[in-house]
Amino acid sequence: MNHTSRRDFLKLTTAAAAGMTLAGPARAAGANDQVRIGLVGCGVRGRSFLQHVVAVCDPDSERLATAAASAGVGEADAVSDMRRLFDRPDIDAVVIAAPDHWHAPAAILACAAGKHVYVEKPVSHNFRETQLLMAAAERAGVQVQHGTQQRSRPFTREAIAMLHDGAIGDVLVAKAWNIQHRGSIGKHKPSQPPATVDYDAWVGPAEWMPYQENRFHSDWHWWRNFGTGDIGNDGAHEVDYARWGLGVDALPNRVTALGGKYFYDDDQQFPDTANCGFEFDLPDGKKRQLLFEMRLWSRNYPMNCDSGVEYYGTAGQMFLSKRGKLRVLGPKNEVVLEKRPGKEDSYAHVANFVDAIRGDAKLNAPLIEAHRSIGLIHLANIALQTGGGLKFDPDEQRVIDNPHAAALLGRTYREGGHWGVPQDMEHGDA
Repeated sequence: MNHTSRRDFLKLTTAAAAGMTLAGPARAAGANDQVRIGLVGCGVRGRSFLQHVVAVCDPDSERLATAAASAGVGEADAVSDMRRLFDRPDIDAVVIAAPDHWHAPAAILACAAGKHVYVEKPVSHNFRETQLLMAAAERAGVQVQHGTQQRSRPFTREAIAMLHDGAIGDVLVAKAWNIQHRGSIGKHKPSQPPATVDYDAWVGPAEWMPYQENRFHSDWHWWRNFGTGDIGNDGAHEVDYARWGLGVDALPNRVTALGGKYFYDDDQQFPDTANCGFEFDLPDGKKRQLLFEMRLWSRNYPMNCDSGVEYYGTAGQMFLSKRGKLRVLGPKNEVVLEKRPGKEDSYAHVANFVDAIRGDAKLNAPLIEAHRSIGLIHLANIALQTGGGLKFDPDEQRVIDNPHAAALLGRTYREGGHWGVPQDMEHGDA
């Protein structure tokens, strides 16, 4: 695969800032074309893209100004309304690094405007939104990359290739974990938003909730209206490469989940403790199992790693962590291989996105893979919220015999409507 190097990528975006553009939206760029990128969301994740963008958007004017200065863009290229980026014919692609509740709605709008999209994980706030985004991307014929960077990391890719080549036999079970000490978000009451924030724009299509300090910057992760909990936050990476290594290219047939708030007495709505299980029925009649464990109040974790995956095969076991650890055990528990990564290009995933736009590569994290992995997260959160177990039809993509859980595959949007509410173009509704 012809990956764009960081140096070449900087040349691309430097030239783009000087005014070189693609001839039109949603087409593959040639080898000599430049790619102009707009950034939606200038928080922690968004900052990692600043050197690649020519325009920025955020409803927080302080963050917007900081991002604009760091990216070296002018006042006209720093906006609070994302639609201004989507309407610009000189912007070829956008990065969606806003809170979870904006991921799919913003990406759908970008697709409709003919923009290629890099959308941060999780790809959506709920199961239904991923389906709508997939349909929007197909209609527009654009490239949409999911921000699960392990898919472009050589260390992880080589380990997964070993699994698929039979290094530990047939992989029957994968166990992922996310164990870390997260602080309490406390208990707060609604108050006035900061004068620098367009809070109405920040809430967007989500159900209206008044501003509250502990459900804004970063803390929105722990509120169902805006986030997906830590299963959808850090857990998105582990669940994704756990499923990848397990080799299942489908959604599960059964979901189990136990968990709740075992430790923190605060306002957060998602569990701080959870154990989730997914069982897959394969076409050949065999089964596979994926497990996910989360404790957000502990620093005691397996293999001295706060996050990782263990794969159990018929001829051994592999431990793999995004922290840069790999160990393979043989059938008698003997160590076969231990490895740490060498120096790696941290821009590989974004470079793969640009290469795909230019027609030089296929996406490493396309929407279908995002749907299969993030779908597990949405189903786990639904199971945790509704009592612990779901039967699911992966072909029809529906919950079986549980109307309450089935309703949670989608969400309720803002009363009175909003321009950001994603539309079902086939059925004409949200």
